[in-house]
Amino acid sequence: MPFRALANKRLTGVLNWHRARATIHSMAVLEAIIADIRRHKPDHVALTGDLVNVGYPPEFPVAARMVETLGSGTDVSVIPGNHDAYVRGSLPAMDEVFAPFMCSDGDESPRKKPLEERFPYLRVRQNVAFIGVNTGVPTMPFFATGTMGQKQGEKLARLLDETGRQHLFRVVMLHHPPVTRGVKFGRGLTDARRFEQVLHKHGAELVLHGHNHSFSVQRIAGPRAQIPVVGVGSASAVPGTVQHLAEYNLMRIVPGSEQAVHVERRGIALDSRIVSRVGLLTL
Repeated sequence: MPFRALANKRLTGVLNWHRARATIHSMAVLEAIIADIRRHKPDHVALTGDLVNVGYPPEFPVAARMVETLGSGTDVSVIPGNHDAYVRGSLPAMDEVFAPFMCSDGDESPRKKPLEERFPYLRVRQNVAFIGVNTGVPTMPFFATGTMGQKQGEKLARLLDETGRQHLFRVVMLHHPPVTRGVKFGRGLTDARRFEQVLHKHGAELVLHGHNHSFSVQRIAGPRAQIPVVGVGSASAVPGTVQHLAEYNLMRIVPGSEQAVHVERRGIALDSRIVSRVGLLTL
């Protein structure tokens, strides 16, 4: 990486990578996780951000080659994370590679439309509506906050109403945990309250997020019931502790009057690098 590319927040990110992150993430682990996902042949894959480390443009084609092993832009939905939006030029570089994975159905030339106009995007697969919200924004060094923004919030409300009238199972995807409680300073969603208010009024069936590198289940009040908010671990974490496992969530949505989501946490066991089942729950 040329020195001029480090003359911003990337410098702290690179130093942090060499000081700590490089020892707790592994491409071999990621490849094992991807292989397990492929074996299960999911109908759709949702990647909730942080595909690269410091938002350096050459990182994105490398990440894309990994993502493409899971499927095309039709099969995989991508949401930017704070590391993907590390500095001002990072998101445009990401869009050059990942635009087909970050657009609504029917958008055949997504790069012709500004990135900020494409979010939230909507994809319908069978009876499920995947709605992608971008919370990845450049921040000051040592901060990893995200923001949805008023325009995205207003469009999200419209999409939730539209897909609700179609009786679709609405899955909202974003990177930052969209809750106002239990979030560390400097790492949360700055307008989480706005997000909660949108879902409280317009409803959804499931929210997926990343960012915290750990599995979690919280809930947001909806118009008729509590909406599960599910976080996921890092797919490249080197096994070390129960709190830091490489894993992904394999979900099965059961339609009907009593819709349910069966979640199987799959990842790398502490005592081996073999992908194994590490948990199961129903939401």
